[in-house]
Amino acid sequence: MNEFNPLRDAVPLAEVRRALVIKLRHHGDVLLSSPVFSVLKAQAPQVEIDALVYADTAEMLSLHPAISQMFTVDRQWKQLGPLAQAKAELALFNALKARRYDLVVHLTEHWRGAWLVRLLQPRWSVGPAVAGRGKGWKKSFTHVQAMPRHALRHTAESNLDALRRIGIQPVAGECPLTLVSGAAADAAVAQHLAGLGLKAGEFIHIHPASRWFFKCWPVDRMAALVERLQADGQQVVLTAAPSADEKRMLDAIQARLIKPAFSLSGRLSLKELAALTQAAKLFIGVDSAPMHIAAAVGTPTVALFGPSGDQQWGPWGVPSRVITSQHACRPCGIDGCGGGKISECLSVLSVEQVYRAVQELLAETGR
Repeated sequence: MNEFNPLRDAVPLAEVRRALVIKLRHHGDVLLSSPVFSVLKAQAPQVEIDALVYADTAEMLSLHPAISQMFTVDRQWKQLGPLAQAKAELALFNALKARRYDLVVHLTEHWRGAWLVRLLQPRWSVGPAVAGRGKGWKKSFTHVQAMPRHALRHTAESNLDALRRIGIQPVAGECPLTLVSGAAADAAVAQHLAGLGLKAGEFIHIHPASRWFFKCWPVDRMAALVERLQADGQQVVLTAAPSADEKRMLDAIQARLIKPAFSLSGRLSLKELAALTQAAKLFIGVDSAPMHIAAAVGTPTVALFGPSGDQQWGPWGVPSRVITSQHACRPCGIDGCGGGKISECLSVLSVEQVYRAVQELLAETGR
């Protein structure tokens, strides 16, 4: 007996052979789309599901067991000149056209998704309702996903709403974040840890930076937290992206420590960062892609949030503690108070608050 579905325009999954999921955003956003692939594959195992993302974010989804093929848009194509860029765009379109998609799921407001739907002509397509977009946007899709006006909904749930709009209801156990580090990254991190004299499960991983520094806790507070943990006998491994700004931030933390922490600053790929975090007993960080990576690999997470919204961007599906202030103005989304790059709602968070959250989570998870 077929289950009753009140959605009259639900997509008949049995008739879908190939699907394309488009997520053209930053690293953390792309990782938060990973449950879409898992849910779609679980409920329609026959479907070959492809992904289209920016090239620099591909490691967030590569090796995902539900993804058949990865296609990428390289943001550097614009630097190649008009002719070379056109050739690259045409090659991508031809590769997508050859897949003959029955379903396209577009997860952002990017116009490229609407154009591709019109050109690829899948039987079914779904995209988000976007304020201010006219009929041209809406008519690109067979289904338009309603976006909540006031609800603070987690981004992972908002992504899954695209599937709900076409009649796919996620069930418990289908919706975790997924990031597979891979054997090469696991081996590289094992070698790094051996060089530091550490083993999996013996250390706390701290990634103090974000690409947006107004999301970061002050350097002196982070250094004081590291010293507090070291005094408890905890081994701490610090990481940072290869960017000069993040490296300087890590150097400033280390300079304040009596005993420098272990550091793999700028030495890890995204997959290796995932492997390191998976080997840690606990992750501590701010609203950033590494925080989402920690959730994706199942590592208990302490996350500090200031001007960004923890209800939309907090750790998803993992034991966690989210530390915020009681400022009535947060989350404001502004790059520091008054645009001054320093967020008071973060700078008032005390070392004791964060330390206590770490102790509670270690006790809760038995680590």
